[in-house]
Amino acid sequence: MRAPWMCSFFFGFFLIFSSISAESNYFSPAKVSSTWTNNESFISSINFRDGSRIRVILNKEKKFRCGFFCNGTCTSYLFAIVVINITTTRDSLGVIWSANRDILVREGAILNFTATGELMLQDVDGSIVWTTNTTGKSVASMNLTEDGNLRLLNVHNLTVWQSFDHPTDCLLPGQKLFQGQKLIPSVSSTNWTPQVDLYSLQFNEKDGHLKAFGWERDTDLLGHLGGCSYPLACGRNAICSADQQCSCPISSTSPATDYFRAVNDRQPNKGCYQVTPLTCNATQNHTFIELSNVTYVTFTSDMEDVDIETCKQACLNNCSCKAALIIFNYGSNSSGDCYLPSEVFTLTSLDAAVVPQNVLVFIKVVNSSIPQSHGRSSNRKILVATIIGSTIGSLMLLIVVVGFTKFIVQNKNMNSESEEEYLDQVSGMPTRFSYDELKTATENFSKKLGEGGFGSVFEGTLKDGSKIAVKCLQGLVHVKKSFLAEVESIGNIHHVNLVRLRGFCARKSQQLLVYEFMSNGSLDQWIYYGDRKQVLPWISRKKIILDIAKGLTYLHEDCRQKIIHLDIKPQNILLDADFNAKVSDFGLSKLIDRDQSQVMTTMRGTPGYLAPEWLSSIITEKVDVYSFGILLLEILCGRKIFDRSQPEESWHLLRVFQRCWEQETLLNIVDRYSEDMQEHGTEVMEMMKLASWCLQTDFTKRPSMSTVIKVLEGVISVELDLDYNFSYQRMQETTDGHEKSSQPVLPPSMSAPR
Repeated sequence: MRAPWMCSFFFGFFLIFSSISAESNYFSPAKVSSTWTNNESFISSINFRDGSRIRVILNKEKKFRCGFFCNGTCTSYLFAIVVINITTTRDSLGVIWSANRDILVREGAILNFTATGELMLQDVDGSIVWTTNTTGKSVASMNLTEDGNLRLLNVHNLTVWQSFDHPTDCLLPGQKLFQGQKLIPSVSSTNWTPQVDLYSLQFNEKDGHLKAFGWERDTDLLGHLGGCSYPLACGRNAICSADQQCSCPISSTSPATDYFRAVNDRQPNKGCYQVTPLTCNATQNHTFIELSNVTYVTFTSDMEDVDIETCKQACLNNCSCKAALIIFNYGSNSSGDCYLPSEVFTLTSLDAAVVPQNVLVFIKVVNSSIPQSHGRSSNRKILVATIIGSTIGSLMLLIVVVGFTKFIVQNKNMNSESEEEYLDQVSGMPTRFSYDELKTATENFSKKLGEGGFGSVFEGTLKDGSKIAVKCLQGLVHVKKSFLAEVESIGNIHHVNLVRLRGFCARKSQQLLVYEFMSNGSLDQWIYYGDRKQVLPWISRKKIILDIAKGLTYLHEDCRQKIIHLDIKPQNILLDADFNAKVSDFGLSKLIDRDQSQVMTTMRGTPGYLAPEWLSSIITEKVDVYSFGILLLEILCGRKIFDRSQPEESWHLLRVFQRCWEQETLLNIVDRYSEDMQEHGTEVMEMMKLASWCLQTDFTKRPSMSTVIKVLEGVISVELDLDYNFSYQRMQETTDGHEKSSQPVLPPSMSAPR
């Protein structure tokens, strides 16, 4: 019985090559409004003595060909990509991808690259056999890459469609198989993928293991290692024993140092995590722990015929390297092949008495020996200095408080009067309510909807029967700034995706803002574990994401003055009865003129959503784009940016996001409560890419919000050249003695959830 699928690179087809026509005139790349008819008039074709043929449309480096391929008698054809290897000793050919392997076309069939950007295969009778469904996506050209990937590109040279996203039965070097995708053999007699058993891969549906087979069908290249042979038998950074028990590595020093801990003590097969994570900015503190009597399944090496120290030093010099493994050459214990993995999967424990040791494993860790900087006498001096400093500081604080209170009392009435006079002069001012009106509407402020850093929000009903939400601001100077910012920014603008400010009330120390009522509350109640009323379906999440993008685009690009919101987060996205999303809370917003490209301002916003450029205090509207990227990630993953309910190594969502990019396991972090999101894995992956684009550390590389809308509507694709290092998040972490912020965040400038 044959394996279900296998990769064509390893198949020897042993065909005798007979003739090749001139290959200098193929189209590469091909432009839209191109048509190829499958007949003898083809400019270039490769014919084999057994009768098989490839009529070439695109080629790459004389290795890959794309075109009409036929086998044997050539009475029917595939539109396919083939790999051809021609040497002095043998010739081999294999189909690595095909569009129509179970519905073949005949002589005279047409491949049409339409003016609307769709690649369409039609049989000789005009029936449509296959299409890319890319009409209206700004496709401009088609090319074949050097790794065998057929791509449709837009005017910006970004990929709109690619064959790598639609694998058949082969997986090529550089091609990724995402969760939900499958490699499926053809059960049809028209399946022309060569079937020579040089090497093949087989996926067991029973145990979830991927097996590699050799020349003989019954030879499992990994089988001699038993149940521990599979890369994730015990998870990452773990050791699998002969009796298939999982454990974490420990150092051989005395006493042993606890460098690794189990991700889940009750499920040891989930792997281990490093107690102190490796960081690229502290490589001088990196060292190794040596593991004895273990082995590791490797198929390639990074360095050949080197000694142990050379291998270890190469790992120390490479930030992404997580371990140094050296497999000794036969008959040698001093040099061998060096392997530098960026991830350490399951290691297998060996009995040294049974299997001679020919592998040394050194796992890179952070040196645990931290020197003490102070002795007992030094600590006593510090304590005395602290007491004296605290006493002086308290006296100074008392003087400042008394003076500040006196200043406030003297200027309170004057400030209130000047503020009210100012509000009366603002153009386009919404309705001004009296305090008594709002007190009556809210039944003496009895129905509280929520509470935040600047005050509380109450539900109310006006005399005309319309429902409202009244925000009562509390505080001093920062409340006045918030109040004026909100009234100025959205008092005279209207957009379907911005919460409408219906009016305000300003009476001496009391400032109240009156909004339209949003019956489904804020977005955080719907996407965070524990707070949900119900799980939002994927179609609702897509709509909400697009609504937010449209609201921000209006603020950034369509208002008379550019408005930067500065506090985009789920708590500030409100949902109406039909789950239409609206951006709210403009208390921290900044208005700048259209001719200004950037503005300097004090740091404001919410930790976790702050863009890196805040550290320079010079910001643009791209800070909102960054916050939108964080928000998008939270919607997709159904969790907060910082969540202590998760395992410690997963507290910070950006760390998890970066790790999953590196491990190609992004779908593992998608909201686990939403089944239909898993069913729409391809769409979710595109959203993940969009979030990455918005989270670029360099703000000039982030898209505008109008570009974000084009991506969401399928007009353009996400930029390909992205930086997936999201380490800036660590500068915002200020919890329980973990990594601290490099710049303190001042409370008056910050926003609490509301």
